[in-house]
Amino acid sequence: MVTQEQRKRQLAREKFLRQQQRRTAARRKARMRNSVIASVLGVVLVGSLALYTSGVLKDDDKTNASSESTPSKEPSKAPDPCEKPAAGKVKTATWKKEPALTIDKSATYSMELATTCGDIDIALKTSAAPRTVNSFSFLASKGYFDHTKCHRLTTEGIYVLQCGDPTGSGSGGPGYTIPDENLKDKSLKSNIYPAGTVAMANTGQPNSGGSQFFLVYQDSQLPPSYTPFGTVSESGMKVLKKIAAAGAQAADPTTGNTAPNATVVINKATVTKS
Repeated sequence: MVTQEQRKRQLAREKFLRQQQRRTAARRKARMRNSVIASVLGVVLVGSLALYTSGVLKDDDKTNASSESTPSKEPSKAPDPCEKPAAGKVKTATWKKEPALTIDKSATYSMELATTCGDIDIALKTSAAPRTVNSFSFLASKGYFDHTKCHRLTTEGIYVLQCGDPTGSGSGGPGYTIPDENLKDKSLKSNIYPAGTVAMANTGQPNSGGSQFFLVYQDSQLPPSYTPFGTVSESGMKVLKKIAAAGAQAADPTTGNTAPNATVVINKATVTKS
């Protein structure tokens, strides 16, 4: 027969076991919660670095690292909406210094990117960004952009297609840099680069633009540090949106680039005075 004292001890043991079980369960929940919080913070931090310090908006950055990439995600299954590239080879010439200013700053210039996805016509802001337009006129005349891939498409946070690197890695350039221009353009309001803007990429440092540029297909919040030098035409915007609709690939582990699923190649770039 169980005595009263034995019963008290049994109840005390059961109470202790229940307390231990509750404590163990609480510690398990805490570990799970902390793990989830750490994962979320990791994604947020990587995403922030990708948007503001990565090669998405860098040009000629030879140290572009995978830590600066956008978060990896499963590739989109959208079909490629573009044609096969025209026959030809990418040129690898570089120059030691910025070309002399030869354009007429009072004239109107435009740039046409004949791409595998359609023609993208751009009205250039010659008087506001003369050295940038002059550089593009020079490079286009040398065939520098011909047969080059647009190597990055961003689909989160900012919405841009980046082109202008013959190496296709996000680290190439013409061998010289040009100064920032037109950073107080009236189109840039509340740190928004509106859809249709064409702007220079850079390394994050002042006056570090080279040949890489980005085309904004949807309003994007960015600091006014990237020279806006052109505006895409209405027909060109349709091409950009077609490219964006096809989505982007997972980030390349070596370059951090999120390449467009669409095969976007500039068959020919032409700058014309009118």
